[in-house]
Amino acid sequence: MSSPRDPLAQPTPPAAGPDAMTAPPAQGANLEFKARLLLLFMLLLVSASALYVLYARGAFESTQRLVLVAEDSEGVVVGMDLTFAGFPIGRVRRIELAQDGKARILVDVAAKDAHWLRTSSIFTLVRGIVGGPNIRAYTGLLNDPLLPDGAVRSVLQGDASAEIPKVISAAKDLIENLSNLTSSSGSVGTMLANLQTLTGRLNGPGGALTVLLGSEAESKKLALTLERTNSLLARLDGLAAKADTQVFGAKGVMPETRATIVQLNAMLGEARTSLKKVDAILVDAQAISANAKDATNDLGALRGEVEASLRKVEGLVNEINRKWPFARDAELKLP
Repeated sequence: MSSPRDPLAQPTPPAAGPDAMTAPPAQGANLEFKARLLLLFMLLLVSASALYVLYARGAFESTQRLVLVAEDSEGVVVGMDLTFAGFPIGRVRRIELAQDGKARILVDVAAKDAHWLRTSSIFTLVRGIVGGPNIRAYTGLLNDPLLPDGAVRSVLQGDASAEIPKVISAAKDLIENLSNLTSSSGSVGTMLANLQTLTGRLNGPGGALTVLLGSEAESKKLALTLERTNSLLARLDGLAAKADTQVFGAKGVMPETRATIVQLNAMLGEARTSLKKVDAILVDAQAISANAKDATNDLGALRGEVEASLRKVEGLVNEINRKWPFARDAELKLP
């Protein structure tokens, strides 16, 4: 008869076979091998990444050294690019302080891009208002000799933010000047007040004449003078028309004077003919002395004709002087 089972008794483990004795050591070795492979893969991945980063940063490229000397290296950091026409051709490797107190910026320039740098190249360090500084290279003559390895060049520095205080000061002065000009006691305020007064005078009685002459009374005097001048000019026009009619009209002085001058020319022609006859008779008198008595009688008759002609001319001249007073005296000389 079997004894009752003790609840506190330990269970008897099953008998271990040959497979159960060898399985646990094999699984542990497999896990350790996989862990080593994973660690090796991670090490290779990190090494490859580091090599790629070094390659990407140009660690394996052939470079030449360029030393840039600046007054200060504020804002310049290791790894900053040296650009030419906007493209990076070099990188800052180290920054050091020289014996003379200036900053020396050591730049490695890629050998493939070194042909852009010539002996006449100019290097600038520009600090903008926003962002960090930039190192740029400018080459104007690409036919100059190449820049040698280890060349030392000075850097032209420019700081746009340093001009901000000057700009603010200039703007402040400009605003103050504008305030002074536009105030009530300023030049612009005074000019605007004068302009307003001038506009009021232009719109008032007299208009521009009041502005030009200074007062309304003077403008009225000028207007009255202009009216009197117009009246006088109208009267002068009437007098000129009357004078034109009296002098150059059909019954005016000029036609009568013209007719009298025609008559005078005719009488002068007669006198000229008589004088020619006298000259002929005088010639005959000199040639024929025997017939002197007859020649003398003929001369007396001719002299009477000449005197008659001269009297007619004198009467005609007197009539001309009566009609048109000439400023000269007619003198007739008898032979």
